[in-house]
Amino acid sequence: MGTPDFAVGCLNALVNSNHNVEAVITAPDRAAGRGKKIIQSEIKKYTNSNNLRLLQPINLKDEKFINELKSINADIFVVVAFRMLPKIVWEIPEKGTINLHASILPQLRGAAPIHWAIINGLKETGVTTFFINEKIDFGDVIEKSKVKIDSSENTGQLYEKLKTKGSELLLSSLKIIEKNNFKSTKQTNPKELLLAPKLNKNNTRINWNNKGESIFNFVRGLNPYPSAWTKNKKTDKILKLFNVVFHLEQNNNKNLAGTLLFENNSIKIITIDGYLEVLELQLEGKKRMSNLEFINGYKNFHMDLLL
Repeated sequence: MGTPDFAVGCLNALVNSNHNVEAVITAPDRAAGRGKKIIQSEIKKYTNSNNLRLLQPINLKDEKFINELKSINADIFVVVAFRMLPKIVWEIPEKGTINLHASILPQLRGAAPIHWAIINGLKETGVTTFFINEKIDFGDVIEKSKVKIDSSENTGQLYEKLKTKGSELLLSSLKIIEKNNFKSTKQTNPKELLLAPKLNKNNTRINWNNKGESIFNFVRGLNPYPSAWTKNKKTDKILKLFNVVFHLEQNNNKNLAGTLLFENNSIKIITIDGYLEVLELQLEGKKRMSNLEFINGYKNFHMDLLL
């Protein structure tokens, strides 16, 4: 059971293993964009190209769907980046329903663990397999596998590392479940518990009152998607930042924080403890641009305040 590209790596690993993939479940097709073009999930595309049985339920509690699941008679259900499952679904298979989560649980429970790992400035994260129960991301842990986060790494790069690591861990976990020679462990909460809530318009906006290192982590944690954003006070246009470098300076810049400058063919945004050098950005309604492209096209932005 899965929907986005992150789940495709796991499904591919299962298809090419000694396990039998009896069916694949993904989200219904949806209309997107101005033309309301029908979009298929990445899992559906992979499933169709590999001639696998596909189910796309609208209601996970629908009696017909439940009966169809039971008739498959699967030993185990595997969930990667899907919806919250009702108990009537996850209790069906004899060996349980397992989930792959892109963090080291219990840290970063929630919908966006890869983004929040970088936003929080963590030096490492990883993947965890666990048995699903009534509470989201609270089930008994099967295995964990850690990866280091490089100091300049963005979410897109970390995503690819965890996608590979997740596929490996999933196969490992299925192997030990099959042999039935392991004991899962209950999750306990540490004193400092980080969460990974769903990203939205409010929690992806840059706060120029924060320290530069924090803003730097925020920008790379939201790169390439959905991107960190701010607004030009003068034009009220949204400005998205993608690739930045933080430079620490001891000058007191608190009154200038958020000021955008063009200096020596570079773009600087003042922070309370230095400045961000902007290498790639996007103005509302325009394509992504390099710093030089932006300077050449928008010289009037010099000394503007960002909010």
